[in-house]
Amino acid sequence: MSLLRLSIVVVVLTGAIGLALSNPTMDDYLRFVEQELSKAIDRMDQGTPTREQQFIRRVFQSQSRKLLESVVRPNTARQNWGILSRYETQVADTKVIVLGLGGWFIPIQGVEEATLKIGRMAF
Repeated sequence: MSLLRLSIVVVVLTGAIGLALSNPTMDDYLRFVEQELSKAIDRMDQGTPTREQQFIRRVFQSQSRKLLESVVRPNTARQNWGILSRYETQVADTKVIVLGLGGWFIPIQGVEEATLKIGRMAF
């Protein structure tokens, strides 16, 4: 095996190990969902008065963990493929598919629709 091929193999293996070590967990996914919900609430609040916006945000901040633990976690299946994970969540008649790779989440299907529905469920 030539030095170039050996170097390529080492680089590829190092990259795969790095991706495997940074593969997001279920808790990472729940934090991602919480951030997406927060963004959706911010977008929904643009038409409401400031006092109502603050109230909605306070309620969400205090109840978001309970909402995630009772609605999102039990309805999520994680497929761990070593270097990446696939999260499939069935919430409010919406199928959400997200890929987790290298500590990042890549929404594939249904994230916008589900965050709006879950945000409404909080109230």
